[in-house]
Amino acid sequence: MKKVKKNRVEWSVFAVSLVLVLGTLGYLVYEGARADKAAPDIGVRLGTPERRTQDFVVPVFVTNSGDETAEGVQIEVVLEGGAEPERGEFTIAFVPRRATREGWVAFRSDPRGARLTPRVLGYEKP
Repeated sequence: MKKVKKNRVEWSVFAVSLVLVLGTLGYLVYEGARADKAAPDIGVRLGTPERRTQDFVVPVFVTNSGDETAEGVQIEVVLEGGAEPERGEFTIAFVPRRATREGWVAFRSDPRGARLTPRVLGYEKP
């Protein structure tokens, strides 16, 4: 049986593939061993209010800086400045570890110039 010699292109493809596979495997092992498994740490930040046809919407950015996913994250935003406070709530299905999700709350009153207070009502650990 005759032995076939590999050319430079075949060796190059083999080397690149080997580096990618070993790099991915090394990263997964490192992340698995290093993971502190800190509980979800949910933060809320508000964007700039926008006028829509019927109402005003405020973008809400929800960030999880913990090491575990948070599910069913409930967010409340309170608009103070009118006769009585106006509340907006929404739920995000899940926020992965070290990730940000975006949602919006709608108000009838103009939130520009008023006081907006966001807070996390609760979440679940999967």
